[in-house]
Amino acid sequence: MSNRNDSPADPSPAVPLTITLRVRDTCLCLHTQRAARSIARKFDEAFRPLDLKSGQFSLLMSLNRPEPPTLGAVAQLLGMDRTTLTANLKPLERRGLVEVRPDTADRRSRRLALTEAGRGLLVDAVPLWERTQAELETALGLAVEPDRLRAGLDALG
Repeated sequence: MSNRNDSPADPSPAVPLTITLRVRDTCLCLHTQRAARSIARKFDEAFRPLDLKSGQFSLLMSLNRPEPPTLGAVAQLLGMDRTTLTANLKPLERRGLVEVRPDTADRRSRRLALTEAGRGLLVDAVPLWERTQAELETALGLAVEPDRLRAGLDALG
């Protein structure tokens, strides 16, 4: 069976509208991307008074550890490649929120450390995160249990 439009005027392949509608209504990728963008916008709005984006908050929070993590460990935690992480670190470094240091045990590795200003910004950001997180969990609670959703998403990662 061919999915091609057999019209001589239009020899290009065509996907039936029924498939387009099925993808629109059921595609996990589309639905999670749309939800992720919506959630990110809500957190971006919450963090706006701090001149902070949701992704920057996640990155800063990933550095809030007793020992500075390696660039590779943070990239893995955030699910991004090292090049993207390095690009995302640049504005935080310029703001004096993060320092990138050589690893004393392995000079080829780099460790990422929050500065005092970075820790202070996180202190200010956490109440904004808590409020927005609670609002989103309440909104989701009508349709899905947030813990179950997190577990399902984690299972994919």
